[in-house]
Amino acid sequence: MTINGGISFWYASERSRTPAPPSRAPLTADTTADVVIVGGGYTGLWTAYYLKRAAPDLRITVLEQKFCGYGASGRNGGWLYNGIAGRDRYAALHGHQAALRLQQAMNETVTEVIDVAAKEGIDADIHRGGVLEVARTPAQLGRLKAFHAHEVAFGETDRELLDAPATRARIDIADAVGSSWSPHGARIHPLKLVRGLAAAVEALGVVIHESTPVTEIAPRRAVTPYGVVRAPYVLRCTEGFTTALKGQKRSWLPMNSSMIVTAPLPAETWSRLGWSDSTLLGDMAHAYMYAQRTADDRIAIGGRGVPYRFGSRTDHDGRTQPATVSALTDLLTAFFPQLAGTEITHAWSGVLGVPRDWCATVTLDRASGLGWAGGYVGSGVATSNLAARTLRDLVLGEATELTGLPWVGHRVRRWEPEPFRWLGVQALYAAYREADRHESSTHRPTTTPLARLADRISGRH
Repeated sequence: MTINGGISFWYASERSRTPAPPSRAPLTADTTADVVIVGGGYTGLWTAYYLKRAAPDLRITVLEQKFCGYGASGRNGGWLYNGIAGRDRYAALHGHQAALRLQQAMNETVTEVIDVAAKEGIDADIHRGGVLEVARTPAQLGRLKAFHAHEVAFGETDRELLDAPATRARIDIADAVGSSWSPHGARIHPLKLVRGLAAAVEALGVVIHESTPVTEIAPRRAVTPYGVVRAPYVLRCTEGFTTALKGQKRSWLPMNSSMIVTAPLPAETWSRLGWSDSTLLGDMAHAYMYAQRTADDRIAIGGRGVPYRFGSRTDHDGRTQPATVSALTDLLTAFFPQLAGTEITHAWSGVLGVPRDWCATVTLDRASGLGWAGGYVGSGVATSNLAARTLRDLVLGEATELTGLPWVGHRVRRWEPEPFRWLGVQALYAAYREADRHESSTHRPTTTPLARLADRISGRH
């Protein structure tokens, strides 16, 4: 019987193996700090880590509404890879070389996370097997070839373009007609990483208050029901939960993504699948999927279910719709028909932050002391690390290669008010699903005009 919700499979698997760490005490009174960080996920914890490493005397406080890893950092697909939202727009705004530097920084970030995890003794089931992005229709193959050439143009000369037989030799995916493989990716257990990181920053002397929701961020203060933390710098690291803050309802859209995970698969099944190197798996569909082989030999696969809840509402326990569980199960067996009837043990959902122009950003206003990072559009496992190192340099007032990257200080307009926001997102993803159905049924070699129109309206391209 599928467990639906309960935060995530990652959370449930950790609870079943090791005792949960004791809850960290909430804030109980007004206090002060040198830096207050709102959000106990990857961005907030990495920022605390790098700031404290660079300036040990800084008094740093992290405020988390539930517990570290409650949000996207404990629910994501475990893709530590070099994708970053908005790179092509930054190329258009600042030139190819500026965007190339951003991409090179992301390539290096994958290694940075792996190295720091090793240094801090964080066992997060990390395995660097790269990323395989596969095409299963002629239209997807056309997009794949264009995507591959585009990535090579941004410096990824170690990427490989594979034909159908070579793709199936990597992973035996039904109907695969080609793929693109990048070495810049690694599988992780998301919650193990965030818990290990939280322990590391506490060991450095950072104060973490859990069960402490922040209701308002203002210059030099973060307001909670239990007290106010005053600091010269207040950093917002709340990603998909940003809309809960006063005045932020339309800043970033909380997009829903859902996942399922199978029971552990036997060795003979893995042998038939040929999925031997824990390579991350994605595709070129408009409503794309993402998957990993877990350390305990399951397949975790995700994609869009109900993409957005009216009024930018977010869930509480990660429960997803039964129809989404069925759709993801069908997607799993479409890729791997031999898995028909395989038990699905867990299903869950979470939210990711989507800016109106789909561009990840890092910003610090020195006059007010307010800073933020996010809008990762689902690519935050690695991007949050680069953002944190950039926030460190901005807070310390250092002009570095990171502070000169084109995403620093980028501003974007707000999302439309309701009901236009809800209607727009529902229509766009209905268009993407219909485009995928059309391309699968017609086998035409070009992307359907419906998907191109949706891309233009959404701001994705």
